[in-house]
Amino acid sequence: KYLVDNGAQVILCSHMGKPKGEAKPEFSLAPVAKRLSEMLGKEVVFAADDNVVGENAKKAVAEMKDGDVVLLQNTRYRKEETKNGEELSKELASLAEMFVNDAFGTAHRAHCSTVGVTEYLKPAVCGYLIQKELKFLGDAVETPERPFVAILGGAKVSDKINVINNLLEKVDTLIIGGGMAYTFLKAQGYTVGSSLVEEDKVEYAKEMLAKAEEKGVKLLLPVDHR
Repeated sequence: KYLVDNGAQVILCSHMGKPKGEAKPEFSLAPVAKRLSEMLGKEVVFAADDNVVGENAKKAVAEMKDGDVVLLQNTRYRKEETKNGEELSKELASLAEMFVNDAFGTAHRAHCSTVGVTEYLKPAVCGYLIQKELKFLGDAVETPERPFVAILGGAKVSDKINVINNLLEKVDTLIIGGGMAYTFLKAQGYTVGSSLVEEDKVEYAKEMLAKAEEKGVKLLLPVDHR
């Protein structure tokens, strides 16, 4: 809205669900364009190209006037999106003059629409939502209120090695849930059956358990896993 109000020509791209590189109607962003139009109080042009950057998108962008908004089709309709492919990255970059990433929830993913496009489009900056989230996290980690409790989830310990290590230097309690908890449970000697375990990270989990004890940090794991 800030960009629209200040006369920018705004091209939006996003993903929804996991169409796995196929143009599945149930994952189309057409309803998103409609809802955005209602929220902004002006038409949001939907470029319905199954290849994301197609003739509809190029035509819509070419006809844009200041304050206009165009929404591209689901970027995950293209297989290379999640692989950070060069071709799609270049195609996305070709539409614009600068890139703004305001999707904090996917900023960690090396996809065409988050990382690849920045290789071919400058300047590349973060938006107000990411700025707000970074400030919140920075304040929470650097000057936390005590007791400081952090909760981590997800499937893989390997994705959060640095996070776990750094948090143990700052928190009073660290709660680990999700699939990654089983690697820690196995490190404690529990039988976890066929549950998800990163065998090559069991030793690391043991080290983190020992570090938590050394630092006086409570490291809590699920008790209802049996």
